Amino acid sequence: MKILIKSYSKRFFLALLVFIISISCVDNKKETASYSSGNDEICKDISQWFPHQDTPAPIEEGDSSVFSLPISKNSFFHRWSWHKFLWLTKPASETNQTPLFLQRNSSVLQIDKYMTPIPDQLLKGTRVYLTDTIQAGFAHGVLRTNPTYVSEQNKKSYTVHYSIHMNTTMFNAALSFKDSIIKQMKGFDVSKVAFPVGSFELKVSWVNAKAINKEKLKNYYVTKGVLNGNIEDVAMLGMHVVGIVENHPEFIWATFEHDDIAPNYDWPNNNAQATTEKLLFRKGKTTGLGGITFENNKADSLFRVFDLFTYGVPRNSDGLYQNTSQEEPLNFKNIDSINTCVREELYKEKSVWANYFYNGSIWIDTDKKTPAQQIRIIDSLAGNIDSATKNSFARGSLNAANVTMETFTQTFESTIEEIAVTNLVNCFTCHNSSGNGANSPLYLSHVFNDFLGKTKGRTPTEIEQVKAKREVLEYLAKKKKE
Repeated sequence: MKILIKSYSKRFFLALLVFIISISCVDNKKETASYSSGNDEICKDISQWFPHQDTPAPIEEGDSSVFSLPISKNSFFHRWSWHKFLWLTKPASETNQTPLFLQRNSSVLQIDKYMTPIPDQLLKGTRVYLTDTIQAGFAHGVLRTNPTYVSEQNKKSYTVHYSIHMNTTMFNAALSFKDSIIKQMKGFDVSKVAFPVGSFELKVSWVNAKAINKEKLKNYYVTKGVLNGNIEDVAMLGMHVVGIVENHPEFIWATFEHDDIAPNYDWPNNNAQATTEKLLFRKGKTTGLGGITFENNKADSLFRVFDLFTYGVPRNSDGLYQNTSQEEPLNFKNIDSINTCVREELYKEKSVWANYFYNGSIWIDTDKKTPAQQIRIIDSLAGNIDSATKNSFARGSLNAANVTMETFTQTFESTIEEIAVTNLVNCFTCHNSSGNGANSPLYLSHVFNDFLGKTKGRTPTEIEQVKAKREVLEYLAKKKKE
């Protein structure tokens, strides 16, 4: 979801800069964004989402939902995120625990990064097909597990893999938009369209179940998957839930993690530590960014991975919230409260999903804006949509990340001391409206962008080069404004 320029090969970075003759930084004048804290009742009526096996499809996302109101509450987005995750993970039946997003007869497709559906023959009768191990960003980081998490006697490290999923609503819309763009249909303006409400895509992290101690494995969702050509038991580690709701063509970007993976960085004490072995963190303590910095094909500090900010909510070294565009501590407390409420219900059911928590989400303020105005905001901000400074449009977890997917791209900075509100990194740092020679909300989806590139005949290498060049320009423009 993010990029890490300092970790990238200097030679390639310099080569990219050759293409750059000049950088034109557009001064996007931001309107004063409205924001209502309201009287958030974050856990109201969540019992209606249970039992988990009967979790209803989220209805609070269309034109009759709370998102259609002119003023939004922070709680709307966190409630949507948990409800959507519960629906996506609801088991097929009491005897068949396969979650909805992996059911082959559901409306959710597993696709590759070029939006090609994974055929049944590759699945070999399993639930998920896994080959992708490269994380987002210039570092091209590959995440490996803490070998001691298996056992003290049988130490072995395993590579984390990723799968991508998309619902048919978004998939079919993407096919239609592709035809209009490629054929240059008369009257079609890509800068004025967005994916329909209800569209969503998922990115999910997995690891070979052998990476996990047998006693702890019962706390993970485990299924059969094809892992590098072999059928293996694989455990789910985390999930990005990225979906369109009414008045939010930028998607809500929500993320979930297993609770025994890694600690959070302790800002006042300037360290991350764990008293027990974690999947990505050896028992002990680390200070600084080494554990989440990937250079020279390895992490600076192996098996010292941590979440930079709890729930993606940025703080200073004194532990106080940074002065951002998001009202705090309301946002943080809402995330914490809904985690408690939902997981209590899951614990009552003795559900494996009680071991996963919501690590926050990010969106932009579109209050009192028409659909056309919302799209214009997204297009005009382009590479600045991620800005977290006062009066910017970003809301929610302004340093949103998943420790299993943006492990090495949680910040651009070299030291903890350099991290500030002006250089926070989040989903929108990389996912923005810039792409294919125009700005459009459609290009927030990298899968759709890469699908277009492949359709136009570009090779995978060419697609990555185009993406890298665009990210370099955006990064340099961002640094110039600091």
